[in-house]
Amino acid sequence: MNTDSSVLPAARVLKLSETRVWRTYIGGAGLDRWRSRTPETDGPFPEDWVASIVRAKNPGREDVIEGYSRVLNLPGQPYLKDILEQHPKEYYGLPHLQSIGSTMGMLIKLIDAHERLTIQTHPDKEFARKFFHSDYGKTESWYILETRRVNGQEPCIYFGFKPGVTRERWKAVFDSQDIPAMLDCLHKIPVHPGDSFFIPGGLPHAIGAGCLLAEVQEPTDYTMRTELVTPAGLRIHETQCHQGLGYERMLDCFHYDGFSEEETCRRWKVAPVVVEHHDGVCVESYIDSRYTDLFQVSRVQLTTPWHAPVQPQLQVWVVLRGSGVLKTPEEEMELRQGDFLLLPAALSGAVVLPSEGAPLELLSCHPPKVTL
Repeated sequence: MNTDSSVLPAARVLKLSETRVWRTYIGGAGLDRWRSRTPETDGPFPEDWVASIVRAKNPGREDVIEGYSRVLNLPGQPYLKDILEQHPKEYYGLPHLQSIGSTMGMLIKLIDAHERLTIQTHPDKEFARKFFHSDYGKTESWYILETRRVNGQEPCIYFGFKPGVTRERWKAVFDSQDIPAMLDCLHKIPVHPGDSFFIPGGLPHAIGAGCLLAEVQEPTDYTMRTELVTPAGLRIHETQCHQGLGYERMLDCFHYDGFSEEETCRRWKVAPVVVEHHDGVCVESYIDSRYTDLFQVSRVQLTTPWHAPVQPQLQVWVVLRGSGVLKTPEEEMELRQGDFLLLPAALSGAVVLPSEGAPLELLSCHPPKVTL
C-alpha cells in the first residue's frame, strides 16, 4: 500500500469509505437500510469498519486483505493507513505521537446482526501482552443505533456471567457444547436505540439478533469463541475460537466474576453525561474516564450551528442521522447519514451547520487521551 503524499494538502478533513468485512455470522440488512440502500441484504459481510487501519483476522481467508478503509476525497482513493503513515504529525498530533505512537489506538465498527453472535470474550491488556505480544487487548463499547425483530424475537444482548459461574462449570458446558446452558450462564438484557454498554476485556457477551450498533474498541481483532457452530449452522475454524492459543488458554481469557443483572447493568450499562447544552446543541459523553481511558465516545445532536472544539488528537465522526455541512477555513463538506469523517489534530475553525428540518446527530470517537 503506497500513496503519493504529494496529492495530500496536509491536515485536511478526510471522508472515508464504507469498509465491509467478512464475519462468521449473518447480517448487514440493517446497514443497508441505515444507508437508504436497496435491496436490504443479510449476508456474510455484516460489519462496516470505520476509519480502520487494522487488518481483519479471518482464518481460511488469509489471501484476502480486508479491513483497511480508503479515503474518498483524495485522488485514487488511497488507503487511510498510508495517509496516516505519511503525515503522522499533522493527523495524530505531536502529543499523541509522543504518548501512543503512530497508531490510532482505537477501532470503530458498525455491526448489524441478523442472527445471534456466538458467545465470546476478548483479551484484556495483560492477557494480550502475555499471549499475543500486543500492546492492545480488545476492551470495547456499544451504542445501539437501531433494532429490528428477527423471527418474532425482540432484540437483546447476552452480557456478563451470572453469580456462581466458575471456570469448571464454564469448561463443562463448553466441552459438551450445551448452548442453552451456555446462554443460561449469561444475563439476557433487552436493548433499545440509544442504549450503550461498556465491555471490558474478559467479560463474556454475545450480540443478539436484530441489533445494529456502533462498536468502539481497542484496535485488535482477537476474539475467543466458545461455540464451535454458529446459530446459523456454520462450523467455526478452531483458530477462530481460540486464536491459536488452544482451548484451555481460551477459557483462561474469561473473567469469572458473576453479578446479578442489576449489578451488571449498574457497572456496565452506560449513563451518558451532558457536557454541553445550549441553543439547539447537545453534547453527551458516553464513554469517558468513568469507564476507561482507552477511548472516548460522545454523541452530538444539533439543530443549530455548532463550533467543534479544537482537539489535540485526531477524532472520527460517524453521521448517525440527518444531514448538514461541515465548514473549515479550507473547505466545505456535505454531511449525510452514513458518512464517516476523520478530523486531524488541532483542527480549528470547524463549524457544523445542520440542514433545516431534521436534527443532525454525530457519534464522535476519540483515541486514548494523552497528557499535554
